[in-house]
Amino acid sequence: MKMDKIELLHLKMPLLHPFETSFGRLTEKDFYLIKMFSGEHIGYGESVAMPNPGYTEETTGTSAYMMEEFLIPLLFKNKINHPDDVSAIFSPIRRNNMAKAALEGAVWDLYSKKRKISLAHALGGTRESIDVGVSIGIQKSIDDLLLKIEGYLSEGYKKIKVKIKPGYDLEPLTKIREKFGINIPLMADANSAYSLEDLDHLKKLDPLKLLMIEQPLAFDDMLDHAVLQKQLDTPICLDESICSAEDARKAIELDSCRIINLKIGRVGGLTEAKKIHDLCQKNNIPVWCGGMLEAGVGRAHNIAITSLSNFTIAGDTSASDRYWQEDIIQPEVQMSAPGKIAVPTSAGIGYELNEQVIKKYMIGKKIYTNDI
Repeated sequence: MKMDKIELLHLKMPLLHPFETSFGRLTEKDFYLIKMFSGEHIGYGESVAMPNPGYTEETTGTSAYMMEEFLIPLLFKNKINHPDDVSAIFSPIRRNNMAKAALEGAVWDLYSKKRKISLAHALGGTRESIDVGVSIGIQKSIDDLLLKIEGYLSEGYKKIKVKIKPGYDLEPLTKIREKFGINIPLMADANSAYSLEDLDHLKKLDPLKLLMIEQPLAFDDMLDHAVLQKQLDTPICLDESICSAEDARKAIELDSCRIINLKIGRVGGLTEAKKIHDLCQKNNIPVWCGGMLEAGVGRAHNIAITSLSNFTIAGDTSASDRYWQEDIIQPEVQMSAPGKIAVPTSAGIGYELNEQVIKKYMIGKKIYTNDI
């Protein structure tokens, strides 16, 4: 595949509702949409980096810089026979995984369209639909939280993920169990807000029979998570700590977790996500697909990867109208049945761009042509 042209479209879209975690509050998503041209085909990718370096060291701005200055030139200089080649091409550049994933995702979409197969099929996916859950940020009051959960359960979402932090953890989770019972699939996401000094407090979560507690300790830690997991009945799920298949291998060998959250952007792309999926499947570690407040293109990539067989826990890939007044794709992502989203079968990501919405929220555009 020869890349003729790449466009970086800078968009800023207001979230339908503010989203708050232990490391900040977002009211809009500032991101880049990638259009990659090769002959008559166009592949689409999306950068999931946040405006501030709270989740990882990357930001919207640094990802754009890395794409422009280093990664796009590498794509233009090298021959690509298969999307897996992109990982090797990008390997001289350390980390910057979200920038890499944005471009690699467009290559995967382009490859699938050229072969006239769905992205899910190209990745080896077998599911016709995926189970989806919902991620709920920190709310102003517990009553507000309970009201939101009631609504999402009525819509059929198959997992409820609640953001927690010190001072906002045991009480809201207990109230959820009191109101909705022990059988709803409930998990807590700490986003690295605790340390081993909180061990006795975190043990108090065990009676709540949570599906998991996600990333309770430091973002780059595996050793302390292994210590904590030995003391908890509740499964630990690692998120920020897993940036590669090698990280996943170490976490599994250390027994740092019993579940892994896979985010395409965090691990550097679909190729690396597949490697982690396969490694976890071999070691009986279930995986699920986390969310980064993606717009429609990123959401479509999440649907495709979740079609792989070891995604046995409902992910965060909710319908478009969970986050956006209007999305950048058409049709928008919708549930095909309560708690389920159908996996597209048409070529590539299976969605078209809504150019009117893109034009409405676009604040910048850069075009790069391959003159090599």
